[in-house]
Amino acid sequence: MYKINIICVGSLKEKHFISAQNEYIKRLSRFCSINIVELQEQPLPQNPTQNEIKIALDKEYLQILPLLKGKVLVCDFRGKQFSSEEFSKDLIKYFDTSNIVTFVIGSSYGLSQKIKENNTLISFSKMTFPHHLMRIFLEEQIYRAFCINNNIAYHK
Repeated sequence: MYKINIICVGSLKEKHFISAQNEYIKRLSRFCSINIVELQEQPLPQNPTQNEIKIALDKEYLQILPLLKGKVLVCDFRGKQFSSEEFSKDLIKYFDTSNIVTFVIGSSYGLSQKIKENNTLISFSKMTFPHHLMRIFLEEQIYRAFCINNNIAYHK
């Protein structure tokens, strides 16, 4: 069975986002096992300097690093953009090289450059999204990808 890890810096707090996530986890369970890891965002002062942000992101990177398994896809607006069909084909290709695919979603300040340097960057848009919405978008697109690959009528 395919294994998907989603590493998120920050947690879902609102009931409607938690409910949406639970629905996609339930839907995905027929295609893969999914593991969501929430890491705490590093505390920063009110108006942090660029150096303070870099230090916080590097600390988050050290928490993320041991969790990286299989093919690693980092969500970043500078990454490759896909159609849903392209994403579904690439997801299967990633599973051909590893039975685990790990997605990483950063905090409100993004991710350390260190994690971006050695992994594949993917983008859902040139726009910036809050990490809690990005997580739901990602889970929905993973579900859509499995439906496309299995000829299930979810994708129109």
